[in-house]
Amino acid sequence: MPGEVVDAHVHAPRLSTLKPAWLDWADEFSGPHDWRAAYDRDGVVVPAKLDALMAAEGVARALLFAEYSPRATGIQPIEDLLPIVEHNPERFRLVANVNPHLHHPVETEVERQLGFGAVAVKLHPVHGCFPGDHPELLAVYALCAERGVPVIVHSGTSNFPGSRSSFGDPASFLDVLEQFPSLPFVFAHGGRGWWYDTAAFLALAKPNVWLDLAGLPPRKLPEYYQRFDLDRLASRFVFGTDWPGVPGTRRNVEALGSLGWPDDVLRDVLYGNAAKLFPGLGV
Repeated sequence: MPGEVVDAHVHAPRLSTLKPAWLDWADEFSGPHDWRAAYDRDGVVVPAKLDALMAAEGVARALLFAEYSPRATGIQPIEDLLPIVEHNPERFRLVANVNPHLHHPVETEVERQLGFGAVAVKLHPVHGCFPGDHPELLAVYALCAERGVPVIVHSGTSNFPGSRSSFGDPASFLDVLEQFPSLPFVFAHGGRGWWYDTAAFLALAKPNVWLDLAGLPPRKLPEYYQRFDLDRLASRFVFGTDWPGVPGTRRNVEALGSLGWPDDVLRDVLYGNAAKLFPGLGV
């Protein structure tokens, strides 16, 4: 694999915090990848095992997501991720998550989670059932812009019961993107579903918009973004897998390599763009 790999979209929660649909999703989309080998019998991540698994898959840095979405997937507290980062603070980084229906004041919760060392803030409008321009989130965007902390946003559909995919339209963030032009936004899943064109257009039109590839089979990218120059669009891609819902990180990296991108483009997708976006990764 060329250079280092940053997986910018990883879920490693305590299994008891999850709804059954999440476990079904992970088992279905992981295929032959034995993600449960990183867990003990009680459904708790064993940091050394996850660390070894990521190393074997060629992952130099992994961004671990918390999530507070009781309607859809459950509450995955950021505190459950702390032992993983403590075991290997070089490989693992935290991503904060807030839900304006649960956290108040929401910017105070962002401050608290950034205090654990989070390098980004994730919002999940589809699972949390809130719009991206929710009035209480404006303080979050202002705080992140002041701190230089990127915001990752779920874009596109979700099949989890309790989700509301109407909140997944990347265009719903247009006012926010223009109000905070210096704040990087990463549209996770690249507009998955029927918003690929919208996400791609925004990524090429707005210098503060990036797309992560989590959950997207690499061989399908030319089809999903067929209306765009894929080499040019790749300059806005950030590699992520949506682990554990992936049949192996190395397999996805190799599949990206088969798309025929120039070496410099592939390097940027796999780690270069993430290094630009997330402070302190050291790659």
